[in-house]
Amino acid sequence: MQAQNVKERVILGIDPGTAVMGYGLIRETGSKVELLSLGVVKLDHLDDHALKLQRIFEKTISLIDEYHPDCMALEAPFYGKNIQVMLKLGRAQGVAMAAALSRNLPIAEYAPRKVKQSITGNGSATKEQVAAMLQTLLKFTETPQFLDATDGLAVAVCHAFQKISVKGTSSIGGGKKAKTGWAAFVKDNAERVSVPRSPKK
Repeated sequence: MQAQNVKERVILGIDPGTAVMGYGLIRETGSKVELLSLGVVKLDHLDDHALKLQRIFEKTISLIDEYHPDCMALEAPFYGKNIQVMLKLGRAQGVAMAAALSRNLPIAEYAPRKVKQSITGNGSATKEQVAAMLQTLLKFTETPQFLDATDGLAVAVCHAFQKISVKGTSSIGGGKKAKTGWAAFVKDNAERVSVPRSPKK
């Protein structure tokens, strides 16, 4: 007999880029997470930056319309010294966001270090380490053509791990950020956690 009232949601994860856009889709059923799809969109053959943005928008819309995800998670651009690269990455992310917003999809955004920490327990993990852990977690053996595909998948899994139940988990728009991790667990489960008292002097 199947357990009733088990919440199910499909999460689309995207790692926006101007040369390659990685994406991954997972289905979360209760505590179980399964892989639906992962892949890349090659953009380096397009010379015009505007055409790259158009391709990102169209592919994101296509994925949303095909898999009907409940939310989208993105990897935030890392902060580098090259302003032009940052600007282009920000545009790529913005276009992916616009595609999701046009389908009324909630958006969550995670820093690269947060994604790595969620998947491997190490915020400084390599792309290869993240990919290996995802293969173990989701039990797939095929090697993605680019590590950007597993980067996109990692963002989706990271979002699933947050266990955010608040509707509209978007970090866009200045909403309150949901607290996760050990501190949040202690706060929500005070009766289950024994905090040692300091000895009186």
